[in-house]
Amino acid sequence: MRSAPFLLDRLAQAGMRDVVTVEPATGGLAALAGIATRREAPSVFVKAFAEAPDDDVFVAEVEGLAALRELGGVVTPEVILVDRELLVLSVLRPRPRSEAFWERFAHMLARLHLSTTHPRFGWHRDNWLGRRRQTNGWHDDGFTFFAQHRLLRWLGEPRVEAALDRSDRAALERLCDRLPDLLPDRPACLTHGDLWAQNVLATADGQPALIDPAVSYLWAEVDLAHVWSTAPPPEAQRFFAVYAELTSLDGDWQARMPIVQLRQHLAVLAQFDDDWGAADQIRATLAPFRTRS
Repeated sequence: MRSAPFLLDRLAQAGMRDVVTVEPATGGLAALAGIATRREAPSVFVKAFAEAPDDDVFVAEVEGLAALRELGGVVTPEVILVDRELLVLSVLRPRPRSEAFWERFAHMLARLHLSTTHPRFGWHRDNWLGRRRQTNGWHDDGFTFFAQHRLLRWLGEPRVEAALDRSDRAALERLCDRLPDLLPDRPACLTHGDLWAQNVLATADGQPALIDPAVSYLWAEVDLAHVWSTAPPPEAQRFFAVYAELTSLDGDWQARMPIVQLRQHLAVLAQFDDDWGAADQIRATLAPFRTRS
C-alpha cells in the first residue's frame, strides 16, 4: 500500500483538511507513518494502520506517553489527535550523533527508572507491542510476571510455532523455571517497554525524547537490554557507562542482557517474516537450557 495517499485520506476523515502533502517516514515497522505538511500550521507526525488490530491501540499508546511524561519526567511528543485509526503527534527530530546526547539520555532513563518504583509488576490494562497485544495484569512476583507475560506468552503465535521446535520451547520453559537463579531480584519501575534505538529521538533543542511506548511496571533492565541489543551507534557507549553509574548497576549486567532481551526477540519473531536474526539469537540464548542425552 502507498502510505502517503492512505494517510492523507485518514487525516481528511479526521477533520484535518489543511494538509498539503504527506512524506512517508522511515523506522516504524508495525504502522504506516509520515510527516504531514499543513498550510497554516506546523507539520505533524501521523501514523495509522491499514487494518487496526483493535480499537484501543492508539489510546493505549497515548496513555503510555502520558505516563512516561507525567510520572517519569520523560520528554514525549505532544498528542494532537487520537482515535481508533489515527494518531497525530508533534514532530520530533532525528537524534544528534554525539556522546553528549546519549549522556543526557542516560540521565533521563535513570531518572525514569529510579523515580517510579512500584510494589507490583504489570499495568492496569493490556497495551500493544507493534501489532500484538501485550498482556499485563498485576503480579507480586516479577519472575512469574516476566515468564508468563513476556516470554511464554509468545509460544502460541504462528510464526513462533513455525520457527522454534519442541526442544526450543522446552528449553524456554526450563529457562523460565530458573529465572530467580539467573536474574537479580529487582523492584518494578515504569519501563518504556519498546526502547530500541529508533524510538529515541530529539527535540528542537537537542533534548532526548521517546516515542512508541509499551509501558508496564517491570525491571529496569528490560529497557536497558533493548538499547544494548539493537545495534546502538558508537557514540552511545557513553550512555551505558553513565546509566550504570547513576543506577549503581552491578558489573554483571551485560551477561544478563541476552536473557532479558529474549522477550523482544520473541516479539519480533512473532510479527515479521524477516526476523533480523531473532530466531538465531533465541536459540543461542536457550542453548544452555537444552537437555543433554
